[in-house]
Amino acid sequence: MNKGIVILAVMILPMSAQKMTFEDLPIGVAPSGWTIAMTHAGGPPKWEIVKDSRAPSGTNVLAQTSTDPTAGRFPLAVWNGGVFANGTLSVKFKTMSGTVDQGAGLVWRYRDENNYYIVRANALEDNIVLYKVQNGERLALPPIGSPSKTYGVKHKVPRQTWCTLSVSFHGDRFAIGFNGEQLFEVKDATFAAAGRVGLWTKADSVVYFDDFEVTGK
Repeated sequence: MNKGIVILAVMILPMSAQKMTFEDLPIGVAPSGWTIAMTHAGGPPKWEIVKDSRAPSGTNVLAQTSTDPTAGRFPLAVWNGGVFANGTLSVKFKTMSGTVDQGAGLVWRYRDENNYYIVRANALEDNIVLYKVQNGERLALPPIGSPSKTYGVKHKVPRQTWCTLSVSFHGDRFAIGFNGEQLFEVKDATFAAAGRVGLWTKADSVVYFDDFEVTGK
């Protein structure tokens, strides 16, 4: 790992928090310190640093720019900097394009590309859903207090607009936030052990990410 590059891209914050702004990283390549992976088949993902003059921090962002329309294809960028059993994870994102999907997600307790939790906001469907991916199968988990088949929550996810998605995960409970508002909680105990954290998209979603922040507890 190129430590000189990563130090420029990571802000060390109090309370074991780390924030990645992607500034001063080379344009057109994936950042050092991240593993690029994908759940299911399809064309390879392409994660790279790109410029955005309206980025929340500086002008550099991490983008997923491949446009393969395979519906069940989930590109992943997984941070190698630590493993977390409990904590808080957040990112600012902007959906740029996608005809099959415009989904941006956060991943936690990641074991491998076929086993992890993920919450995603979808700008085509205007909803936010938490899933577990177990043995490669993605299953939506209903919010606490809702019927078992409930598919997340309906919520406006504006296109080509910077938004903030967050999750606090402690034991078997997960609290989801969007633009500073807590929307719902989910309870599930499938993956209890510490795992890595990261970013997720789907199909032909082109999405920009910035200010990726994780706080371990």
